Amino acid sequence: PWSLSGINPKQALEIPHFSDYLSPLMEFMASLPAGKKALNATIVQLDNRIAYDNGHTNPPATLILGLNYLAASVYQLSPIEDLTLATTLVRPFYLYSAEDVSKEIVLTSKRYGSVRRVFIVAPENNALKKEFQQWMIEKNPPDEVEQIEGSDHSTMMSKPQQLFTTLLSIANKYS
Repeated sequence: PWSLSGINPKQALEIPHFSDYLSPLMEFMASLPAGKKALNATIVQLDNRIAYDNGHTNPPATLILGLNYLAASVYQLSPIEDLTLATTLVRPFYLYSAEDVSKEIVLTSKRYGSVRRVFIVAPENNALKKEFQQWMIEKNPPDEVEQIEGSDHSTMMSKPQQLFTTLLSIANKYS
């Protein structure tokens, strides 16, 4: 199952709670230095909409990505048909605070460190810049790092053949 910060390596039936599903995101959020914000500053620009569901004196609660942001930062190298399809799938997502994350789940290497992990860098990813991807790799080192040139944030749309070849190579290497 997919989470906002990667794929949870467990099988769907092994994830009985939503907190289990979010464990890759929680691990990433827990690695952020105190006071750092996880959202890229550009995410609140363009036509994205934030909702202050908990009142304007509290941090934003949800975010909806706009068409211009998706076109410029997420699917800029993908076929227009894929961008069009993606716009029909956009849903608001909840913005968890570091406090929410730290209360919800405690991660340990013993519990979550037994699965081989490969990070695939997308150098032309405008949603998560290459420098931020490198920072993620440094904070949570994988077993291997691959790179797919010419890929935007949605590698499966912008470079499907290269992604397939890379995933097949990874599967063969670790099986």
